[in-house]
Amino acid sequence: MVLVGDVKDLVAILVDDMVDTCGTICHAADKLLLAGVTRVYAILTPSIFCGPAISHINNACFKAVVVTNTIPQDDKMKHRSKIQVIDISMILAEAIRKTHNEESISYLFSHVPL
Repeated sequence: MVLVGDVKDLVAILVDDMVDTCGTICHAADKLLLAGVTRVYAILTPSIFCGPAISHINNACFKAVVVTNTIPQDDKMKHRSKIQVIDISMILAEAIRKTHNEESISYLFSHVPL
C-alpha cells in the first residue's frame, strides 16, 4: 500500500464500498496516521463485518466509523465502540417508489438525514 500526496495536518475520510474483515481499511488508516493526518474517519457500506472486523475497527485509529443498516448487524453492534449506524430504510423505500413511478431519485441523495 502506497500513500500518494502530502496529508500532514489534514483530516482523512476513508470510503469503502465493501468491507469484510476491515483489515485493508484499518491498514490504510494506520498509513495515514503515520503520514501525519490529525484524524481518520471511515464511511463503510455495505458492512459485512466477518471474523475480527469489529475488533479491528475498535483497535484502529478511527475517530468514528459510519455504516448503513443495509445488512443487519444487531448482534455485532453490541461490541462496537466507534461505529455509528445510519438507518436508510425510508430513503430506500422512497427510492423504490420513485423508480417504480419513473420519478427522479436525485433529490433523495442531496438531502440524506445524518
